[in-house]
Amino acid sequence: MDVEHIEVVRLQALARTSSSRDPLALMNSPSHVSLVPFVHTSAMSMKLPPWSLAFATVAKQGNFTAAAALLEVTPSAVSQTVRQLEERLGVRLLNRTTRSVSLTEAGEQFLARVGPAVAELTQAAAELDDYRSGASGTLRLNMANIVYAAYLAPLLPGFLARHPGIKVELDLDDSFVDIVASGFDAGVRLGESVQVDMVTVPLTRQERICMVASPDYVARRGLPQSIEELQQHDCIRFRFRKSNTIYRWELMRGDQLIEVEVNGPLILTSSVSMASAALDGIGIASVFVRQVEADLAAGRLVPVLPACWPTFTGLHLYYPTRKQMPAKLRAFIDDCTEQTR
Repeated sequence: MDVEHIEVVRLQALARTSSSRDPLALMNSPSHVSLVPFVHTSAMSMKLPPWSLAFATVAKQGNFTAAAALLEVTPSAVSQTVRQLEERLGVRLLNRTTRSVSLTEAGEQFLARVGPAVAELTQAAAELDDYRSGASGTLRLNMANIVYAAYLAPLLPGFLARHPGIKVELDLDDSFVDIVASGFDAGVRLGESVQVDMVTVPLTRQERICMVASPDYVARRGLPQSIEELQQHDCIRFRFRKSNTIYRWELMRGDQLIEVEVNGPLILTSSVSMASAALDGIGIASVFVRQVEADLAAGRLVPVLPACWPTFTGLHLYYPTRKQMPAKLRAFIDDCTEQTR
């Protein structure tokens, strides 16, 4: 068996290796963090991860026979691959006796440096296994009520149909939530609201907030002509449950975004209900444009001070890290970005 064939076999073996058989747990806690400058120019051009897989597996298992069994190749093939790796690098990586194999000092340092790359390759193969077998498990998501109603609800039936192995658990909370502490896989919020240490995936380009009222309300009270006049009208207000604070409306005064405290006879804790209250003629509501597009087009709602409507960065899905992303979350991200493209 030639060396290139061995590499292909090892890669195929890796792709079949599940996380429960991961031979590379050693990589997570290397004993050295620096690399002695012994890597020759010739070594830099070779395909390092496939060559290193055999070496790393032998280092973990402590002998060639066990490593070969795990990689599903012959011991002589593994031995030949490691020997050629040492020849390319120009340094001995393993001490061999008839009974055991141990790392040299150079081998320990080399393993510490190449270990993360090999572990990434193992993880990539495990993720491919997830795709082949179908993503599964419970995907826990946090988002505001209105985000679900206006954005996710139309997409969810198709996603669940395409991924029968996935169950979705939604926490619809208009307050801001620490998704890590609360055990969620991801959340969806306006881009401005996402913490800077999160990985974000844009789902929509922009979101605009509008003010609307019913024709009945306008017939009774008229339309405000300025932000100052708005404060004399009946406005439907929103209270955040966790902080117990009233949302201050965000409006544009020229090119400046300002916050305005409004008044009115009704306070709600559900963002979805704001448009319904406006349709009922109770007062003026501040809502996402996407939430009331059909009502505005049909004349069931009337725009209020459109020059003052602010535009924000669109909805973003966010999660804490890119490493070892669950296949269920990867499937959800791919589905959302494909459907909203």
